[in-house]
Amino acid sequence: MFRLVFLAVPDVLDMPELPEVETVRRGLEGLIVNKKIVSVDVRVPKMVKTDLDTFKMNLPGQTICAMRRRGKYLIFDLGAQVLISHLRMEGKYLLFPDEVPNNKHFHAFFTLNDGSTLVYQDVRKFGTFELLAKSAEEAYFVKKKIGPEPTKEDFKLAPFERAVLSSHKPIKPLLLEQKLVAGLGNIYVDEVLWAAKVHPERQPPSLKKAEIKRLHDETIRILQLGIRKGGSTIRTYRNALGEDGTMQKYLQVYGRTGKPCPRCGTEIQKVKVGGRGSHYCPKCQKK
Repeated sequence: MFRLVFLAVPDVLDMPELPEVETVRRGLEGLIVNKKIVSVDVRVPKMVKTDLDTFKMNLPGQTICAMRRRGKYLIFDLGAQVLISHLRMEGKYLLFPDEVPNNKHFHAFFTLNDGSTLVYQDVRKFGTFELLAKSAEEAYFVKKKIGPEPTKEDFKLAPFERAVLSSHKPIKPLLLEQKLVAGLGNIYVDEVLWAAKVHPERQPPSLKKAEIKRLHDETIRILQLGIRKGGSTIRTYRNALGEDGTMQKYLQVYGRTGKPCPRCGTEIQKVKVGGRGSHYCPKCQKK
């Protein structure tokens, strides 16, 4: 059995973040691209957010041409159509080369032409599938208000600065919205705010341009580092081959309540901001 991706419960409300989803994408890319879907079995219909009959009828016979990602969404590129998958809180893909064992948390089965079966597992049943025409993909993500990818090419400072300064939400909930930049979740927002020396409760209009630039630059740096390290192993995450990601070794503030700040030695504190547990240094990140 090849373990194919992601199960993460780093906090009660946390979801997989961009580095973990990218690691999932790369694992799937190496194992299922160019394989044909022979049959589909969906045992939790509510997970399919487009027409279920069309979903089950159209997928068989289609070849998985490529695996892509947009923000935290996985995209199975089928040529003329795309299957968009969101793992939510506990979604996980498993690839079985032959027989699939019984498991009450296995909810979708994609039998492939080499006899293997790609299985979607989800304890909470929060994950989603949507089958769309590829021509509808761009409009889909515009409607979802997914911001640019966190790369130097896509994530430009000027529009980010304008959007931040025009907002009246605390900076942490604002960054979590996905509108300004795609892929940030609770872990990496804490890391970005610490690196940029910005308190999670700061009001955006109070931020100086230098602070906004640090937020911009650190978002790119930290998310790209997370991708290189294969994501964070928090509790039960494993990458595409059942191995641990190593980004948790590089986390400076997340999950370090009561420990010394790596920069100044002050005790890391944790507060609730917008309902999310938020780790920060009270000396480096002044409110």
